[in-house]
Amino acid sequence: MLRYNIVHTDFINRKLILKDKERQVANTITIKKYPNRRLYDTRQSAYITLQDVSGLIKKGFLIQVTDVSTGDDVTSLVLTQIVMNKAKEDNAILPVSLLHLVIQYGESHLHDFFEKYLEKTIENYLGYRKQMDDQINTYMEMGMDFSTLAEKTFKNMDPMNFFSNPPKKEENKE
Repeated sequence: MLRYNIVHTDFINRKLILKDKERQVANTITIKKYPNRRLYDTRQSAYITLQDVSGLIKKGFLIQVTDVSTGDDVTSLVLTQIVMNKAKEDNAILPVSLLHLVIQYGESHLHDFFEKYLEKTIENYLGYRKQMDDQINTYMEMGMDFSTLAEKTFKNMDPMNFFSNPPKKEENKE
């Protein structure tokens, strides 16, 4: 029975991955970047701005930007430019300490980390956050009273307990 569940789960996961890739292909918009820095949306047959590209991404579209003169994929450069413009507006998007690490270790060490782990970490965080929001909304719709639950939870909690009561050392039984 356990073997069937593992094989069945693996089969379902592969189907979900394939569906996700199909969705990504259907959701991808190709943009041409011209030497005069203009961006052309091939789906709408119109010139667009970086703000428009940002809006498309926020709506869930994947963007692929190709340099018309060289044929190179310049998606990363355009998306980085969008992030940098946002950083100028907000005066910072990433902490200075992280930026120092990126510059210090450069592409050699951090590229794999960003590509493999950071993206998944952010996706997982957003997924868990949505689940928690949905759960809280469900409880709210049920009319659940959180005030008594919070009162019970915090009643026995002493934030300074860690400092006032050091952990007991286990006695050696020899």
